[in-house]
Amino acid sequence: MEQFLKQVFLGNSMRSYMVVLATIILAFIVKRFISKYLAKIIYRIFTKKGKINHRDAFISLILPPLELFLLLFIAFTAFDALNFPKEFDFHIYKVTFFEAIDSLSNAALIIVFIWLCLRIIDFITLVMADKAATSKEAADRQVLLFFKDFLKVLLVLAGVLMVLKFSFQRDVSGLLTGLSLVGAAVAFATKESIENLIASFIIFFDKPFRVGDFVKVQSFAGTVEKIGLRSTKIRSAAKTLLTIPNKQMVDSVVDNVTLTTQRMAELRMELGLTTTPTQMNNLLNAIRTYLRQNNQVASSMVNLVDAGKKAHIISALYYVKMPQEYSDFLLLCESVNLFAIQKVQELGIDLAAANTEVHVKNISSTPQN
Repeated sequence: MEQFLKQVFLGNSMRSYMVVLATIILAFIVKRFISKYLAKIIYRIFTKKGKINHRDAFISLILPPLELFLLLFIAFTAFDALNFPKEFDFHIYKVTFFEAIDSLSNAALIIVFIWLCLRIIDFITLVMADKAATSKEAADRQVLLFFKDFLKVLLVLAGVLMVLKFSFQRDVSGLLTGLSLVGAAVAFATKESIENLIASFIIFFDKPFRVGDFVKVQSFAGTVEKIGLRSTKIRSAAKTLLTIPNKQMVDSVVDNVTLTTQRMAELRMELGLTTTPTQMNNLLNAIRTYLRQNNQVASSMVNLVDAGKKAHIISALYYVKMPQEYSDFLLLCESVNLFAIQKVQELGIDLAAANTEVHVKNISSTPQN
C-alpha cells in the first residue's frame, strides 16, 4: 500500500491525489452543514437580534450558491496543492493551458459569488415587499421592484468587470471610461425623465403624501390616485385626472389636507347698523353655544371684530376635528351657516345688504323760453 501511495503519476504522487480526492469528497459531504451555519451568521447580520421572520426563506435562497461556492473554493484550493503536469504544458491561442484553467477557476468563483449576492438582494426585496404590502400602496411595490432590478444590473455589470480584470487580466479602466461617457450622454438626453425618476425615489422615501390623500399643489387640488416612477396622478374635485411630473411635486409646496390635524372654517356676517347691542350679544352667544355643542368642532372663537360705518362684522372662526371627508366638512359648514341665518331672522336682525336704500331724485328739466 505504501508503495502504491509513493508512485508518481503526471508529476504527483498517488498520496497527493488521494489527499485531494478525500478533501473534495469531505467538502461535498459537509458543505451543506457548513453552508447552513454560515447562512445563519449572514442572516443575523442582515436582521435584528432575536427576529426570526423569513429565516427559512433566507436559508433556502442563499444555501444553493453558498454550497457551490464553498465546494469550488475547497476544490480549487486542493488542486492548487498539486504540481501542474508538464504533459499539459501547451498553448491555447497565445495562453498556456495552466493559465486558461486558472482563469476559468477565478471566473467560476466570481460568478458563483455574484449569484450569492443576487440571492441576498432577493431576500432584502422580500422583506421590504412585506413591509410595503402593509402600506397598501402600489407605488411602494413598484419602486421596490425597480430598485431590485437596478441593483441586480449593477451587480452583474460589476461581476463582468471583475471577470475581465481578475480572470483575463484585462485593463477595465478604458471600458469604465467608455461606459461613463455613454452614461453621461444618455443622462443628458433623458435629463427630464431622470429628474422625475429621482423625484419618485424622494417621494418613496420621504412620503410627503400617499395614495388616497387629498393634496393641494400650486393651483391644483385633488385626491392622489397613483404615484408612478415619472408622474403622480391626482383626481380633482371636477373628477378630471391630473398628471403632474414628480419633479414638480417635489419642488412645489405640497399641502397635504389629509394629514391636517384640524380643518379651519370661518363664518363672517355683516350686520346692519340698526342692530342693537342686545341683539348682537344674543346672536354671538347662540353661535358660541351651537359650535360648543357640536362634537365635530374642536374649538371655536366667535367675536364682534369690527363696528364700522357701513356694518357691524361678526366672525365665527372654528376648527373641525380630523380625519373627516371633505364632503362632510362642507355639510358641517352649511349647517353652521343655516343656523346663523335662522338666528338672525329670529332676532329680527337686518343684514348690512338689507339696509341698503336707493334714493332716486327726480330732477325736472329746465323750462324752455
